[in-house]
Amino acid sequence: MPAVWDEIKSRLSAVLSRSSFALWIDPITVIETKNRTLVLGCPNKFSRNWVMENYMGLIEEGLHSAGASHMDIVLKVQAPTRKNPAPHRDLQPAQLSLPNMALRPTTTPLRFNSAFTFDRFIVGRSNEFAYSASRALAQESQLSYQTLLMLANTGLGKTHLSHAVGNAILEHNPTCRVLYTTAEQFTNELISSLKNNHINAFKEKYRRGCDVLLLDEVHFLSGKQKTQMELGYTLDVLTNDNKKIIFTSSVAPKDVPRLSKELSSRLTSGLVATIDSPDYETRVKILAKKAFERNMKLSKDILHLLASRLKRDVRQLECALNYLKAKSELLKARIDTDLAKDVIHCLVSERCGITSGDVRKLVCKYYKVDPETLSSKSRKKEHAYPRNVYAYLCRKYTHEALEQIAKTINRSHSTVVYASELIERKIKTDPRVRHQLEFLSERLESLRK
Repeated sequence: MPAVWDEIKSRLSAVLSRSSFALWIDPITVIETKNRTLVLGCPNKFSRNWVMENYMGLIEEGLHSAGASHMDIVLKVQAPTRKNPAPHRDLQPAQLSLPNMALRPTTTPLRFNSAFTFDRFIVGRSNEFAYSASRALAQESQLSYQTLLMLANTGLGKTHLSHAVGNAILEHNPTCRVLYTTAEQFTNELISSLKNNHINAFKEKYRRGCDVLLLDEVHFLSGKQKTQMELGYTLDVLTNDNKKIIFTSSVAPKDVPRLSKELSSRLTSGLVATIDSPDYETRVKILAKKAFERNMKLSKDILHLLASRLKRDVRQLECALNYLKAKSELLKARIDTDLAKDVIHCLVSERCGITSGDVRKLVCKYYKVDPETLSSKSRKKEHAYPRNVYAYLCRKYTHEALEQIAKTINRSHSTVVYASELIERKIKTDPRVRHQLEFLSERLESLRK
């Protein structure tokens, strides 16, 4: 039955977040199989109760999917056993190992996260190009480019897409040699190989032993000149052999300190795709999908409230959902707007003292329009433009939910999103608009002091 439990865990890892799986499911072990009953051990009583209340249904579904529907499941508390320490004399060699001695291999390949697939990636305007480019590269079709560099801050999905490429390639061609590693792992392997005279095996692994190389976090190579040189040679070999290469980085190569011009040129020789913070509509989609995966029923008002206030990255959205679910279950409280606001309060810095009324007063005074004009149905430019500025400033500087802002101007929340994003684009392209918004922002900031 351990094999059955391993299959169930594999299924659960695909539907649960990495943190939830690692915290609640991974520590569970098989104690015994008796009288058509699978007895599983949890590390403590709290863990057992939590799993029974939140994941028992998923475990039973996994049992049925694994072809063991005739079995029942019982959860017991079984603290992890500690291995008895070996005699003192057996510990000495490990304690006295020298730097030039053969060490335990450190080249264990990193595994793909099975939950990181293209199907589970939420596509929006901020990541559509990176998604399309990586998916095209994962397919067998011949492209005009064989390398892809994805640039994004942490928590925006570049590692998800990198793993998705590996998972997709192996799904269609299990014999393909897909090698995934991080720049840190690459560096550590190189150092270990040099110390233990295994450099030829290292070169063979990365230059001749892979058909696809996925290298995460290349910004880690800052200042590591020998690693940069070795990686450069490796990339030359792979490129000459027409192998596929995907890099990810939080920093553009030209901005990575002490990164050689030669390596920077190689990293950007193919396609470069950036991933920005998800826009409002994408955040709503992400929250809805991840709430469904967590078996959480959230109203549209709560989804829009969270999406309007949590703007940083996907991890912030996941953190909010985990926090919301835990607080609801531990306190036996219904998930409502007040509970969602409490979670937002813990995750977002305060915008003290600024309300939509303050924004309305400032905008009307600056653009010389009446407050009623902002909420009128007029689509004249002299009326629509101040209204768009008002929507943008409200989203940026107030705590009010998107629906609340929309009501103040008799519009829908989607209209507010479009209006504010329209101003965001104008700020980037129109100096006049940028100067106006800088002035208005300064005035609003002064209200917080």
